[in-house]
Amino acid sequence: MGRRVSHPAGTGPCRATPTLVDVTAPARPTTSRAVATARRPWWLVAAGPGAVVVAVLALLLAGTYSDAFAPLGTFSDPGALVRWGLPVSTVLAEVSLSVTFGGLFAVSFWLPPGRQRDRVLFVAGWASSAWAVATVVQLVLNYSYVSAIAPSASNFGQGLWQFVQDVELGQISVWTIALAAVTSALALGVRGPVGALWTALLPFAALALQSTTGHAAGAVNHDLAVGAMLLHIGPAALWVGGLAALLVVVLTRSDGGTGAGTGGARGRAAASDGREVAATAVARFSPVAAWCFALVGISGVLSALVRVAHLDDLFTRYGVLLQVKMMLLLVLGALGWAHRRWIVGRLARGAEPVRRLFWQLLAVEVLVIGAVSGVAVGLGSTAPPVPDEVPVDASPAYQLTGYPLPPENTLDRYFTEWAFDPLFTVACLAGIGVYVAWALRLRRRGDRWPVGRTISWVAGLLVMLWVTNGGPAVYGHVVFSGHMVQHMILAMVIPLLLVLAAPVTLLLRAVPARKDGSRGPREWVLALVHSRVGSFVARPVVAAVIFAGGMIAFYFTPVFEWALSNHAGHVWMTLHFTLAGYLFANAIIGIDPGPQRPPYPQRLLLLFGTMVFHAFFGVVLTTGTSLLVADWFGNMGRPWGLPAIDDQQLGGAIAWGIGELPTLALAVVVGVQWSRSDEREARRRDRKAERDDDAELRAYNAMLAEMAERDGSAPGRDPRDPQR
Repeated sequence: MGRRVSHPAGTGPCRATPTLVDVTAPARPTTSRAVATARRPWWLVAAGPGAVVVAVLALLLAGTYSDAFAPLGTFSDPGALVRWGLPVSTVLAEVSLSVTFGGLFAVSFWLPPGRQRDRVLFVAGWASSAWAVATVVQLVLNYSYVSAIAPSASNFGQGLWQFVQDVELGQISVWTIALAAVTSALALGVRGPVGALWTALLPFAALALQSTTGHAAGAVNHDLAVGAMLLHIGPAALWVGGLAALLVVVLTRSDGGTGAGTGGARGRAAASDGREVAATAVARFSPVAAWCFALVGISGVLSALVRVAHLDDLFTRYGVLLQVKMMLLLVLGALGWAHRRWIVGRLARGAEPVRRLFWQLLAVEVLVIGAVSGVAVGLGSTAPPVPDEVPVDASPAYQLTGYPLPPENTLDRYFTEWAFDPLFTVACLAGIGVYVAWALRLRRRGDRWPVGRTISWVAGLLVMLWVTNGGPAVYGHVVFSGHMVQHMILAMVIPLLLVLAAPVTLLLRAVPARKDGSRGPREWVLALVHSRVGSFVARPVVAAVIFAGGMIAFYFTPVFEWALSNHAGHVWMTLHFTLAGYLFANAIIGIDPGPQRPPYPQRLLLLFGTMVFHAFFGVVLTTGTSLLVADWFGNMGRPWGLPAIDDQQLGGAIAWGIGELPTLALAVVVGVQWSRSDEREARRRDRKAERDDDAELRAYNAMLAEMAERDGSAPGRDPRDPQR
């Protein structure tokens, strides 16, 4: 009998039913028409011009096509080389970055060991080299464009040096070049998923830097614009790069070859294995592409809405383009989702050649990407109703934070004031959706998952959503007491709820294990939990040191000021407090697989020791007379609230008093778990006694009787003596 393999169908909205395919049976003969179709991808040939037509129509509607490449003027034109070379180098840099990022991601999560994975790594390595070269050319031409100085001018080099030293755009370009160079050096030497994942962090960092430039750099709501831009260009790069990785997989022959010179069972098995790898890769790419499409569409609309202040703005030229983009997103998204599910199902059945189906999938994906990108080009070339220039506001709070000073921080305003953060909003909502979907998957399978754990997870992420978007986020930037409220909830309340939800246990039960040697979410989580680093930081004592010592390292070093003044620092601060609290809570009351947890009395000692440290930290702040980050909190110019030093002392009281309540809740949970553990042990012993007729007790009584008999028969001892 032939070996039967179940093709993973992925997860998410594009999930297909797993189908068993006989991969050792000879492939069905294909007709000459099918072979010709596979060799001549007419869908792709039609998709490319279609995307161009959409882009040109968008530009014509924007009214900017006629002067897109025209000279800029006698005194401001750096020359045709710059005008044409800058967009070309930008496109090459972005495409090569996408191919690099998508290839590394595919090796990390989709592809098993084999020739296909090696070829994807090879292509990603050379794409990273092309990215490094293109970013250097882009920097030179970008400076020439903004300065209107031709590269052949005598003072060009001096001006370029000043540009990269003093101008933020030049500094970001230099950092991008450095990341591209390091990526190109590492990507060519990567051989497995671990190295690929670590290397993929470098192009992602470059995308994060890129999100701070362009429209986002001068937007009125800078943090919102930067977050939306990162959610836009990151998934877009992964989407395009993932398609490129699939293209390499489909065009690469499997081990053993598939050509005419390879005959017999070995050649047929190699061809079947190649089809299986390609079909599996497409199935795993499908839910990723759906997530990327959703994030690109949502973030694009958010970025555009930042520049739309009133409903009347929707009827301007910019507003009409925005509405067209939204409709295109909905229509093309629905068509792409339905088509992708149809393709994945046909690939799983193995009824048609893989290449022909893949060319059809690639054509539709390119058409969707091209249409959306074309409208995006039109939006980017059209002046928005709300200009990108930062309004003139001389208030101290605006100069420090970039936002007007909020009203006085009363209790009700902690629930009514909002500062939308797209990164954490999308992360929280996605986390809720994935967890609930996994729990429902267990229920459909007939397994039981406690409802209380689901409620705990949803509650934890809803609190996280409020802390990062509501009053704690608004006032955490303005007053120290508000920042301390945000800190205590992030580090002590949210981790407690998330740990009680046991997300790792749910993942291990809901996501099937992979058998082909690739690494999915389940394999990566297990590898992290059992790795040396993961095991070390999860130890109770180490987690307690990170949790408690991290406060000293944060508040009494320049890191605190960096987290207040920089959006990236604020994101890092939020993640650090949450992860440190999660590690500590998991070491004390965790349900998930993890470190060797100490006995319950030692857990209580460790918990109360941490509570004492928290109290000491709060006392230091309460009695201190030196203002932390005085240039920030002391210069806010607030006409309401306590003076800065008094407000800092209030924050110390919050850390001392309110911060101990979650610690007491942890102690209560430890006590309950201790009691339940004793009850389970007692029930276990009762069941064992019923099975063996209380053999342990009878053996113990026999031992006592033997000792008594031995003592009674000792020389010089009367067995009737009561003192024996």
